[in-house]
Amino acid sequence: MRPTALRRTAVAASVLSLALLTAACGSDGGDNNKEKDAGKAGSSASAAPAEKPAAKALTAAELEKASLAQGDVEGHKITKAGPADAITGDKVTTDKAECDVFADALMGAKAGTPAASTQRKVMSEPKKPEGKESEDPAEAFKAAFDITTTLATLATYDGTGAADTLTELRTAATSCASGFSFTAAGSKQKVLKIAEVPVKGAEEAVGWTVTVQAEGETSAMKLVELRQGGTIASLTSLNLGASGAGGDFDLPTAVIDAQAAKLT
Repeated sequence: MRPTALRRTAVAASVLSLALLTAACGSDGGDNNKEKDAGKAGSSASAAPAEKPAAKALTAAELEKASLAQGDVEGHKITKAGPADAITGDKVTTDKAECDVFADALMGAKAGTPAASTQRKVMSEPKKPEGKESEDPAEAFKAAFDITTTLATLATYDGTGAADTLTELRTAATSCASGFSFTAAGSKQKVLKIAEVPVKGAEEAVGWTVTVQAEGETSAMKLVELRQGGTIASLTSLNLGASGAGGDFDLPTAVIDAQAAKLT
């Protein structure tokens, strides 16, 4: 693997607050996010409902019960996120105001001012190699680090806060589908493309594959949003092996399904 690819992967992991080599990411609590412009109205194949349901926010204790815990996803390690790994909305800036909310979600920053929030780091266990290991360094790296790490952020809102948040995110994804530049925690990156992917779960579910470029290297990230009542689960994922090799990776469906089940 080229040194630049390794540097690009390290940058992506640190900015996303997913330390893939040390299994660190995210934190609970904190409401330091800036308010973002929703941008111009748009439409997508999975447009939000015309009438937004009002809901009552979960209590902090209820939100903890809805959060993923060790044992909820087979073959994955789940822990609470640590304070040193958090990133907040005020640390994320974009060159297009209408893309702010999407960049925040992609980096795992909480939207608006939720009544309560939690964050979990979910890391898939390394797969055991089948047969002879590849002699291609890039392929060997990808196989050895075929580990998907997901930052699962739960935020609960009163009234239509959750529905409004998801509507703004959908609008931003549509408006910014052709790309934008952003800086997160001092690291400059560029979103080249946002492509919606089918996702099921909870009352509303939407997901995207996001093609990101940094230091000349291109990789994919996944962003999935689940809404149940007044609570939103935002799952942002990165695969170290795929990032280093410049490729894509599968949605963490086991994690998505487990989180959807706990929300409902």
